[in-house]
Amino acid sequence: MMRKQFACVLAAALLSASSGTAHAQPAAELKSLTIVVGSSAGGGYDTYARVLARHMVRHIAGQPSIVIQNMPGASSLKAVQYLDASAPKDGSVITAFNPGLITESLLNAEKIRFRFSDVAWIGSITRDLRVCYAWAATGIKTWSDLKSYRRFNMGAPAPGTSSFINAAVLKTLFGVAVHQVTGYPGSAEQRLAIERGELDGDCGAWSSVPPEWIGNRRVNPLVKFAPMPIPGLAADVPFIGDLAGSRETKDLLDLLIAPDALGRPFVASKQVPADRVAVIRQAFERTVQDAQFLAEMEKLDLPVSGPIAGAQAEKIIASIYAAPPELIARMQEIVGK
Repeated sequence: MMRKQFACVLAAALLSASSGTAHAQPAAELKSLTIVVGSSAGGGYDTYARVLARHMVRHIAGQPSIVIQNMPGASSLKAVQYLDASAPKDGSVITAFNPGLITESLLNAEKIRFRFSDVAWIGSITRDLRVCYAWAATGIKTWSDLKSYRRFNMGAPAPGTSSFINAAVLKTLFGVAVHQVTGYPGSAEQRLAIERGELDGDCGAWSSVPPEWIGNRRVNPLVKFAPMPIPGLAADVPFIGDLAGSRETKDLLDLLIAPDALGRPFVASKQVPADRVAVIRQAFERTVQDAQFLAEMEKLDLPVSGPIAGAQAEKIIASIYAAPPELIARMQEIVGK
C-alpha cells in the first residue's frame, strides 16, 4: 500500500513538471554569473551549461558576464558542496551536476550528508534520455546478446553517477555480467576508454553519444531508460521498464529513474537571497524557451525535452525523498550500499 501511495505521489510530481513555468519578479542586477560544472570539459553537462550561458546572458538585466568553471570530483558532489562551502552567496554562482547524486543522497545518506531539498533549484534544461549501448567491436547487437555476454566492462566517475546506477540496475535486477570501473573524470574520458577497448560500452544520454559513432554504426543501442521515444534512436530499442518481470521491479525502476526528469539540473545555495534566486530562475525559464537557444540546441543535436522550472523541480525532489523505507532498503541492495 505504501508503495502504491508513493507511486501516485511520484507520478503526480513528474506530471506537474510539464505543466508550465512560473514567472519571477525582477530584482537587483547581477554583475557576473559563474556556472560551476561538476564534471570535466567536453561532456554533456558541460556542453549544455555552455550553450545555456551563451543565451542566458540576454535574459538578465545588465547582461552580466557568464563564465563556466569545471569542478569535477566525487560524482559532481564537490561542485554542489562548493555552493555552501566557499562560493559567494549573492546569486553569482550556480552549479550543474549529475542527477544520479539525488539517488545517491537518498541511498547513502550517512556518506553524502546532503539532501537536494537543501538547495535552491533553478531548473533543468531537459529530461535525461538515457540509453545503454555496446561498442560494435564487442559483437553485442541486442539485449539478448548483452544478457549472455561473459563480462561487460562499464565506466563511471564514481558510485552515485547516473551511469553507475544504470549499470547496477543491469547487473542486479537483470543479471547482466557488468564489471564497473570507476575513476573517470567525466563522459569524455569514458568515451576515449571505449574507443581504446578498455570499456565495452556505457549508459548515458543518447544526445551525448558522438554523432560519428551513431552514423558509422560504431555503437549498438541495447536498452533505454526513458519510457518515451528518443530522437535519433530506433523505435525497437526496448524500455527497461517493459523488461521488468514483477510489480516490485517496476516500482524500483520508477524510483531509480525518477531523477532522470531532472537530466540537466542547475541549483544555487539556499543562502542566496530569494529575490536573487527569482532573477536567475526567471532568466533560466526565459532562456529555455528562447528561439535562438532552441535553434542552437537543435543544430548541436542536443534535445530540450520538457524543461523544468525551479519550483517544479522542488516538487519532484520532495516526492523522491518521500519514498517508503522498504523501497529505499531494496534500492540500496541494488546499487551495492
